[in-house]
Amino acid sequence: MAAGSGKKNIAGKPPSQRQLRVGELLRHRLSEVLQKADFEAKILKRAVISVTEVRISPDLRHATAYVMPLGGENLAKIVELLNAEVPRLKKSALSGMRLKFTPDIIFAPDGSFEAALKMDALLASQPVTRDTQSEDGE
Repeated sequence: MAAGSGKKNIAGKPPSQRQLRVGELLRHRLSEVLQKADFEAKILKRAVISVTEVRISPDLRHATAYVMPLGGENLAKIVELLNAEVPRLKKSALSGMRLKFTPDIIFAPDGSFEAALKMDALLASQPVTRDTQSEDGE
């Protein structure tokens, strides 16, 4: 299995080393651009936005950038506004990169934080703690 996230693409295969490299490079570039960008929308000006992952298609033509604002506030609105800014952000992020194709970028909310909170809540629930305590006590 390829190093990295281990997520599988539509064909059921893990991402290639090239996909992982391009995705990580694009994640760094987008993070830099989002820090320096001068947005018109006040919500984007005030938000500290993390690009947590960029998944790129096997043909390197499409990229999904998963984002999360600090504190998770206004996530849906921020994703909507970032998608409206894609042409400008894409130009800044991809300048100087030598790729055969210029990938189309879409922003999406990162659901991994919410999934982690649900898992923490499940592990802290009474049935789970009761089961784990009974195993430890024997």
